[in-house]
Amino acid sequence: MTQRAQQQARRQQRIEELCAASLRAMTGDVGLHYRGRRLYQGEIRLPTHAPHLRIDPEQDDFADCRAAADGMALRLLHSDPALHRARCPEDAVERLVFELLEQLRVETRVPVDMPGMADNLLRRFESWSRAFYRSGLTEGSIGLLLYTVAQMCWSRLQARPVLEETEDYIEGTRASLVGELGTALHGLRRQRHDQARYAAHAQAVARVVGARVRAERARIDGDEAADPEEDATGAFALLLDLEDSDGDEDGIAAATTGHSKVFEDAALAYRVFTTRFDREVAAGRLVRRALLREYRERLDQATAEQGINLPRLARRLGSVLCEPRPDGRAFGEEEGRIDGRRLAQLVSSPTERRLFYRDQVKLGADCAVSLLIDCSGSMKHHIMPVAMMAESLIRALEMIGASTELLGFTTGAWNGGRAYQAWMRGGRPRGPGRLNEVCHLVFKEAERSWRRARTDMAALLKPDLFREGIDGEAADWACERLLARPETRRLLIVISDGCPADSATNLANDAFYLDNHLKEVVARRTREGPVEVLGLGVGLDLSPFYRRCLATDMAQALDTHLFDEIVELIGGRHRR
Repeated sequence: MTQRAQQQARRQQRIEELCAASLRAMTGDVGLHYRGRRLYQGEIRLPTHAPHLRIDPEQDDFADCRAAADGMALRLLHSDPALHRARCPEDAVERLVFELLEQLRVETRVPVDMPGMADNLLRRFESWSRAFYRSGLTEGSIGLLLYTVAQMCWSRLQARPVLEETEDYIEGTRASLVGELGTALHGLRRQRHDQARYAAHAQAVARVVGARVRAERARIDGDEAADPEEDATGAFALLLDLEDSDGDEDGIAAATTGHSKVFEDAALAYRVFTTRFDREVAAGRLVRRALLREYRERLDQATAEQGINLPRLARRLGSVLCEPRPDGRAFGEEEGRIDGRRLAQLVSSPTERRLFYRDQVKLGADCAVSLLIDCSGSMKHHIMPVAMMAESLIRALEMIGASTELLGFTTGAWNGGRAYQAWMRGGRPRGPGRLNEVCHLVFKEAERSWRRARTDMAALLKPDLFREGIDGEAADWACERLLARPETRRLLIVISDGCPADSATNLANDAFYLDNHLKEVVARRTREGPVEVLGLGVGLDLSPFYRRCLATDMAQALDTHLFDEIVELIGGRHRR
């Protein structure tokens, strides 16, 4: 990940945080947030069907992004999803037009005391219109038809003229549509505050467009009509938001994920074929002591070269984790609460004023932080900077009195190991679930200080620990360890450079079985609340899995800015 790409990722995260905050403020829905550039309501992804609400953070400025958030807020406030689904046409082309018209309807409901929102939406629609026209898609008959209908409907609903730049270009198509759409366009404007009545006119517009598209297709292809879904996708790729296209326009690799049919068919019940070969082990015992000391020296040398300012990091962490706590009483004060034991002094010395006491308060971090490191094969290439970052965080956290754990997860073997062999011997039953030997590693327990555990922590540098990764079970395990702690605040920071990966499990189930389990675990733990689960991506955007996450570039030096961003993540700044 290049420096420019990382800067773009940070900018995008900041924009999404601000837009999500705006959405929550306007709708009153605290569950709205962005993950993987998509808007979610809790764990449900909200589709964006309107073309002008599609945003490229690299190309579009903040006003465009804010306009997209404003449009989604209006959709949530003024559109009944059940009614909309009931009235939505079956035909693919008609459905796309109907979706667009519903979004244009809700954008007429801007509150009169929010002129900035109206300006944002106006500017965004005009900007999209110019971009669509200049893209060349209007040179085709179907593209020109859709563009003209969008302009006509928007113009009528907003009571504004069509875009001046393209007015002459669409005039012929516009004139040919007036006779068929005149009544429906009048109805759209008149019934824009009544979704049910408006839908009837929107359906009429969609039917006209659908009929024209089918006629045009028949004219081009003769009697061999193309598949309507495929045709719609091809013709309106830039007009309507295709939710399955996750793009990577800003150069930041995003974690790829999808739906697991096996997981969904089992009612989200995660299965494990066998736990007989699973183990939890102290990582220091897996490495010879002489080799551990060598690893420790390498880690110390690399850390010294980085010159990380631990006291500054501790102060920054204290600013987000420390809270005031009672720390006894101060006696002999000149004001406060009366100390009954000193009343005799008032009799013997009427001028005595030091008869009071005050409750003392000091700042302290009553929290436990667990760092869970993905020890899959690809992480082996990043492990030195990851180990330095983890150790620096642990040392700084201990300076402010927080409890810390350093954990890892891998598998006992490649390609399933003994669990896979047992499945083969058992006749290879369908849907076996997780099909490998889980290995959970403890590098540092919460009860041990960094000074006592520092040698064992160097086991992170042992290359043959890194195999495959089953993230969901590891996150659950780490959460259970945190729940056993007495601290009032508990944080789990998962550090990973990829999606869950186990070849045997994926082959025996489907490609996204482990992905979907990780999503379920994180969503459940977030919903339950006692443990805050955060994602720290190593050159990767983990937002498809974690609501609070940060993409980092471990190829660069561990500088102050990186640790500041991690502190902001812990404090709740990123993708909350």
